[in-house]
Amino acid sequence: MTESVTTEDTPLKKLVGEKTAKALASHLDLHTAGDLVYHFPRRYDERGEHTDIRSLTVGEDVTVLGQVQRTAVRPMRQRRGNLLEVTVGDGSGGTLTLTFFGNQAWRERELRPGRWGLFAGKVTEFRGKRQLNSPEYVLLGDTTDGEAAASEEIEEFAGALIPVYPAAAAVPTWVIARCVRVVLDTFTPPEDPLPATVRASRNLVGLGTALREIHRPSSKEELYRARRRLKWDEAFAVQLTLVQRKQRAAASPARTRPRRSGGLLDAFDARLPYELTAGQRQVGEEIAADLATAHPMHRLLQGEVGSGKTVVALRAMLQVVDAGGQAALLAPTEVLAAQHYRGMLDLLGPLGRAGELDGDPNGTRVELVTGSLGAAARRRALEQVAAGHAGIVLGTHALLYEGVDFADLGLVVVDEQHRFGVEQRDALRAKAEQPPHVLVMTATPIPRTVAMTVYGDLETSVLSQLPRGRSPIASHVVPAAEKPAYLDRAWRRLREEVAAGHQAYVVCPRIGEGPEAAEEAGATGEDGRRPPLAVTEVAPLLADGPLHGLRIGVLHGRLPADEKDGVMRSFAAGELDVLVATTVVEVGVDVPNSTVMITLDADRFGVSQLHQLRGRVGRGAAAGLCLLVTEAAEGTPARERLDAVASTTDGFRLAELDLEQRREGDVLGALQSGRRSHLRLLSLLRDSDLIRDARVEALALVEEDPELAKHPGLAAWVAALVDEERAEYLEKG
Repeated sequence: MTESVTTEDTPLKKLVGEKTAKALASHLDLHTAGDLVYHFPRRYDERGEHTDIRSLTVGEDVTVLGQVQRTAVRPMRQRRGNLLEVTVGDGSGGTLTLTFFGNQAWRERELRPGRWGLFAGKVTEFRGKRQLNSPEYVLLGDTTDGEAAASEEIEEFAGALIPVYPAAAAVPTWVIARCVRVVLDTFTPPEDPLPATVRASRNLVGLGTALREIHRPSSKEELYRARRRLKWDEAFAVQLTLVQRKQRAAASPARTRPRRSGGLLDAFDARLPYELTAGQRQVGEEIAADLATAHPMHRLLQGEVGSGKTVVALRAMLQVVDAGGQAALLAPTEVLAAQHYRGMLDLLGPLGRAGELDGDPNGTRVELVTGSLGAAARRRALEQVAAGHAGIVLGTHALLYEGVDFADLGLVVVDEQHRFGVEQRDALRAKAEQPPHVLVMTATPIPRTVAMTVYGDLETSVLSQLPRGRSPIASHVVPAAEKPAYLDRAWRRLREEVAAGHQAYVVCPRIGEGPEAAEEAGATGEDGRRPPLAVTEVAPLLADGPLHGLRIGVLHGRLPADEKDGVMRSFAAGELDVLVATTVVEVGVDVPNSTVMITLDADRFGVSQLHQLRGRVGRGAAAGLCLLVTEAAEGTPARERLDAVASTTDGFRLAELDLEQRREGDVLGALQSGRRSHLRLLSLLRDSDLIRDARVEALALVEEDPELAKHPGLAAWVAALVDEERAEYLEKG
């Protein structure tokens, strides 16, 4: 029995019945009326307007609005009974075949030519024609004789705009639409949390109106207004959170770390074997000025792979050490932490070996803290850190653990921010008596709209200029299925580079062997594609085949830490010709002698990931070559993505392309996880103006009311939308 009044917290089982509620919960994670009301349609169809059947992809789960054009019955070849084939069109010229097995004469009578319906299923292909096998469907009435629509489902779709929801095979879109109608009939929306002044100044409709119109739009104009209001809510919640974070950080006192003349930093600059770029000098001045203030620095340093971010960070760390403090660098993997450790020791020379026989007595110590350190080495390292003898501390998330104490932590550098959450940043900052300065580095170029939305609590600096001596990287797509000879040539090209004294990477999407192998192999869906190529399978094939006689090493995330480190050391020392690896080499691996990267199944990687990967070559005087091997056919979205990567090395253009093609949930990471913390409608590229306006309003409101004390409803609403998943906030930005 339905309650007379439905609120956001009303369980769905009280509204739509036990069986349907269970299906909504298990397949779509929808449990309450609020969950369902915020489960927005992904698009709207109109009878008479095509949904572009021609663009359907094999393997995709789709819901198509179409009109029956013709039916045909023929006997099945392999078993008794008949096969019903129904051809539907969408007005675009594209057609789709629906196949139903068994003797179903009633279905032939029901699916008469001229009738419109919604048809849901997985797209397959048979003899060059796309089809849906035994699809679920609901008919929308008879367009030829005006027969009245009797069912609840048809009544739901009587309007001009037909909502199509994110659905599951067990819960098709029309079932969701029927449940939404039941809920909306008695739904009382919560009190509108958006201040009336903001609603008026930005011409936004009320929340209750928006929630009703987005599900049952009375017109296209009202639907636009509803979507704009709900997008605004998402943007405003994020911006309020970021502006509050920024203001709280700015209000905290920090210990000033001004630059000291004649100190470690000056000595380091004097021994640098190369000249800093103009960009490195400019960003260095920005950071130096921040460190000298009494408010903690919160700065994002973006720079293309190889732009020299590490040197900029090291100079900032030395400025803090000169001022009596310590600096810690948090890296996402042990490989990267160890790489930073070796690289910084090389750059510092005697300046990083204070207390050792060949060390500079005016220098400092550099310590590495990772989870794989032995007990004795860990104890010794932690003693150096706690006593303040180690001015520079590098490590993984092991730095966050209890028992890692600093004498005076003045600067936290976070490398590859997208691997860490805000909460992890905060855990390291909490190890300082006063809030330390924070520098966040990323090699993934970030479009302006993403930076404004995801990193709005940080000031930003960009390193766009490559240091002298870095060589250009040429990228080419190798269509292995269409032109197998091209792949043969790729392996010969690799051998040529090795013969010239250089080294190469071969990157695969999967590890292979081991307890996770079956799960990895099965992660490709049911579209008939083979499993992605695996390191442990490819390496022996290369050793026995096209790369026979070359020294081949294997690197992946399941190797023990000491073995990983050993492989990297061997490769860096030139003892290996080829490294067959997963994306563990994506960040921080710096072997200037490497000139070739062959990425197998390149279409299985994202745009930004491919851009990161190819940055591993061309790091020395010799030009780099990146070959993207794929079986994706010409003209497919996957192939177009690879062609785009091959056509430009402009990371910011590629980042925008990546954002256009990916689900934006991947971009905002855990900010969008959880039932109520999704950003379901906001597009970071298309809605950049709205995001900017929301930031303006958030700045004004927080300046007047920092903790939103005068707006308790708004504060609670923001917490529900954004902070529910605080422990992983921005994890995958």
